[in-house]
Amino acid sequence: MLAEKGEPDMAAAKHLLDAFLDKAKDHNRGDAPTKILWSNTYTVGGANILVRTASDLGRRYFFGLNYINAEEIYNLTNSFVAFICGAMDKIILMPTDILMKSLPNISHDRNGEYKINFSRDFRLILQGRGNSLDCKMFLNNWDLITNLLDQKAADFMPDETFHSIVQGRLIEIGNIRGFQTYCPNKSKTFNRKKLAELARVDQCPELQFADFSSLRNIDVIWFRSLNVGFYPEYAFEIELSTGVWSGFGRLATLREYNTRLYIVSNDDKKFEQVSHSFPDIRSRYNFIIPDRVGLLYSAEINLIQMREEFNL
Repeated sequence: MLAEKGEPDMAAAKHLLDAFLDKAKDHNRGDAPTKILWSNTYTVGGANILVRTASDLGRRYFFGLNYINAEEIYNLTNSFVAFICGAMDKIILMPTDILMKSLPNISHDRNGEYKINFSRDFRLILQGRGNSLDCKMFLNNWDLITNLLDQKAADFMPDETFHSIVQGRLIEIGNIRGFQTYCPNKSKTFNRKKLAELARVDQCPELQFADFSSLRNIDVIWFRSLNVGFYPEYAFEIELSTGVWSGFGRLATLREYNTRLYIVSNDDKKFEQVSHSFPDIRSRYNFIIPDRVGLLYSAEINLIQMREEFNL
């Protein structure tokens, strides 16, 4: 597959990425940056940076950026996107708050891939004739990163943050589909909103045939409203770094209901191993990787946008 004009081929992109990581050592107390997401996202000092590259061709610098990747870095503390415009002396270190505010004014395809263009004078091209955002203030501005070096390491917990991202996406999907959504983590945030603001059910409903102490701690539940209360249609446990035993156990409290049970994890072997410990309901457990939650979430959001576009 040929690279789009302005976008580097794989070898050139890798060269730019390696050069960026080497340069980042100077701003990371000499240590190599740590990769924290599947995308090219790294910690540099007290900041989290998604790195994108483009070749120095034509009258512009073109970057493809998927909304899912942009949203993930946006939800990390002190986050930036580094747009490398063909060389190490042309790096736009853009805070994600500013980028996300600009995305609605940037064209994208139905897969959520945004077409980000910077002019030769480092202006972000927006929709509308002559509309752009001057980004020269972010050009090679490593002070934005190094000023955060003294932040406490405890502020940067990518695994915990990504757990909240998956929760937020599952809540939003459930909301779109018309369910009454619940999650126990009221203070955690997703896209700058507390999960409590996104979930439609403030307090977990008590069910006759489920242990309430387990039920109320399930990561996300989609309830269907009934005249006499709520029925749990779908339940999700997100197990990214702590194993899957506890998630299986909490979901098992719904064994008396015809609830679809999901373990969200990257460890399919552990899922298979632990599922044998629940033989009576083993067939009801479903395994899904976090990336697929992101794909489903993106599809649901895009469908809403298409309906609005066609007034349907």
